Amino acid sequence: MSVPRTLELPAGVRSEVLAGLDGDIAALSASAVGTRVGHVLLVPGWTGSKEDFTPVLPLLAAAGYDVTAYDQAGQYESAPAADYSLERYAANALHLSRAVSADGSHVLGHSFGGLVAQQAAVLGAADLRTLSLLCSGPGALGDDDRRPLKKLVAAIGKVPLLQLHELREQGVKRPAQITSFLAKRFTANDPRSLRAMTQLLIDAPDVVEQVAATGLPVWVGRGADDDAWPHDVQADMAGRLGTRIHVVPDSAHSPAVENPAALVDAWLPFLKEHS
Repeated sequence: MSVPRTLELPAGVRSEVLAGLDGDIAALSASAVGTRVGHVLLVPGWTGSKEDFTPVLPLLAAAGYDVTAYDQAGQYESAPAADYSLERYAANALHLSRAVSADGSHVLGHSFGGLVAQQAAVLGAADLRTLSLLCSGPGALGDDDRRPLKKLVAAIGKVPLLQLHELREQGVKRPAQITSFLAKRFTANDPRSLRAMTQLLIDAPDVVEQVAATGLPVWVGRGADDDAWPHDVQADMAGRLGTRIHVVPDSAHSPAVENPAALVDAWLPFLKEHS
């Protein structure tokens, strides 16, 4: 879960509603400053939202990119859907890419969003310019004592989402505005979407070989202290995709919030090379 440090939108960042495959998609967007060099589509992770990317939107816009971050179907402010398969999440990403950019998008997926982005590459590489994976992995994250996802899957739909959120946040001190936002975001999720995403973190397939076969340029990065997919697993994934992993200093699982300037500095040369 990415935790924003402020809810105030930077200058040049706007809220908008896009037409998704299954209903309205809530988004945050920014337009390129000066000469436009491309479009970036940002896919959030499990229990996340478009707000996870707010700090990087103006930085990418300043570098000449139109940028769109969105809530996935059934996530926070986007409409629910009937189908919460990984393929459908990916189809929505491809649909949005086509809708907002005539020349394809540089797509970045964060955490669970990386699984969606990989599937989008497999299903529609022609609609993408590049693929970037941030704090993500080659497939399922898995279930263990530290992250008992199977128990959460069983609880969703039986236990109120607010109660589940409060259990996750127990003992954590945050500014009141951020505490309120996190509770609102978690409880606004369609439980079916949240359950599906959680189950996919348990059993999503490894499609790295299919991604590599597309020939899309790939960038892989993580925070220095990322605590989701093991560091060696991410490094191995990068190698299988023909690249190396970029480590963002002074950040953990959410570099876009924790150190946005360093993230963009590490990522921008790749984007410009392929724009």
